[in-house]
Amino acid sequence: MVFLHVAINVTDVERAAAFYEGLLGLTPVDRPLNFPGRWYQLGTVQIHLIQAEKVVDTHQDERWGHNPHFALGVSDLASLEQRLTTAQIPFQRSASGRAAIFVADPDGNLIELSQVS
Repeated sequence: MVFLHVAINVTDVERAAAFYEGLLGLTPVDRPLNFPGRWYQLGTVQIHLIQAEKVVDTHQDERWGHNPHFALGVSDLASLEQRLTTAQIPFQRSASGRAAIFVADPDGNLIELSQVS
């Protein structure tokens, strides 16, 4: 079995793209479909943003890491934290004490950003 992609519903693809591309630094890849969305390639896995009328809020715990999320490894967590702070995007540090933060995209989808070597 091989992990291929994660699909994330967003209500505004362009607004979501500004977050994923502008703040997180992801680069879009070709997407051979005819409905609104955006794809990103990260190693062998893709992130698929899919236009949706609404996004279901899955936050049930005030600790963001205890809610549904996906995780990305980043090489410079401190720099990313600074970009998020400058853009006034709230984030939570991991309660475990490790070098990781949790951030919500404009539709509230949670993302864990963990420092990797």
